[in-house]
Amino acid sequence: MEVILKEDVTKLGSRGEVVKVAEGYGRNYLIPKKLAIEATAANRAVIEQMKASAVRRSAREKGDAQVLAQQVEAVTVSFTRKSGERDQLFGSVTSADIAHELEHKGVQIDRRKIQLDEPLKHVGEFNVPVKLHKDVTVQLKVIINREAIAEAAPVEEAGAEA
Repeated sequence: MEVILKEDVTKLGSRGEVVKVAEGYGRNYLIPKKLAIEATAANRAVIEQMKASAVRRSAREKGDAQVLAQQVEAVTVSFTRKSGERDQLFGSVTSADIAHELEHKGVQIDRRKIQLDEPLKHVGEFNVPVKLHKDVTVQLKVIINREAIAEAAPVEEAGAEA
């Protein structure tokens, strides 16, 4: 069966492409979820119009992403966390933490756009990629500082009486 994709589908194709798929995959998944429509002559004309509007929308989104990229580059996000030996954190800094801190600085970014392979678990300075658009990726500077720990009073051993 041939279908025309209405949205980008991972490992299948991008919006507007005509692809061959199994009959069941098309009828039971792609078409009901509105990810694709059947490839007929009338639908091909509709898709051409959708492609034109998608190009205009993509250009506008890219322009917005470039403006947002300039704001992100100007911001440095810093955290203060408790750490143990060898600057290992007692926890981690995740993409959600970074997105929340950016929100406090006036930059709205969805945490899923922050390309953090794994949470940051060490004290230091990191450059974290933020993918704002398929063509616009910017590096965000993240600094993790060690929390100052007050020296604890020595603990006396209990039961040392003989």
